[in-house]
Amino acid sequence: MEIAKLQFITNYISDISHLNQVKAVVKAGVKWVQYRPKYTSKADVIAEGQEIAAFCKQHSVVFIMNDSVDISLQLNTDGVHLGNEDMSPKEARKILGNNKIIGGTANTIKDVICLINQGVNYVGLGPYQFTETKKNLSPVIGVKGYEDIIKGLNNKNLVIPIIAIGGIKSEDVKGLLNTEVHGVAISSLISDASNIHKKTTALLNLF
Repeated sequence: MEIAKLQFITNYISDISHLNQVKAVVKAGVKWVQYRPKYTSKADVIAEGQEIAAFCKQHSVVFIMNDSVDISLQLNTDGVHLGNEDMSPKEARKILGNNKIIGGTANTIKDVICLINQGVNYVGLGPYQFTETKKNLSPVIGVKGYEDIIKGLNNKNLVIPIIAIGGIKSEDVKGLLNTEVHGVAISSLISDASNIHKKTTALLNLF
């Protein structure tokens, strides 16, 4: 399954529900959604997740569950994105099988290589800069960080889709793509926009 160049991550501190965020971005043309609920009960996550899963399936949108392999299984999502403190990608693969997408979070080239060795399909590398949608933030990377890490991977003949993440603004996208990252993951820039459809369309036009 192709890894999208623009990935939308639902924003749990938005005034708009996760489901309505997804509906808005998908109607604007987004084809990859990661569901990131926080601070809510598992029952509520599953209930809302079922609605999001049905909507994504109806519109042929890739639906990724954040953090939880268990909930990913229950919702039959297209895959899961795992943070550093979640289940290891290798263990997740045993549970989910070879046909599901597994992404992992990295902050350094060492992290990226570790994830490659564990068989992930893509790496969310960041944070690019400070972001309020992520607690316990790792050191920011900046454009030079992406350049150095991708150069280091190329020197080792290691190839993996790298998705830049963390506080990315519209004006940052072109510069990030010039570092040879595969794409970007966006959350609050879209969810907090006064016109989500217009903001999403403008971002899609950058690719």
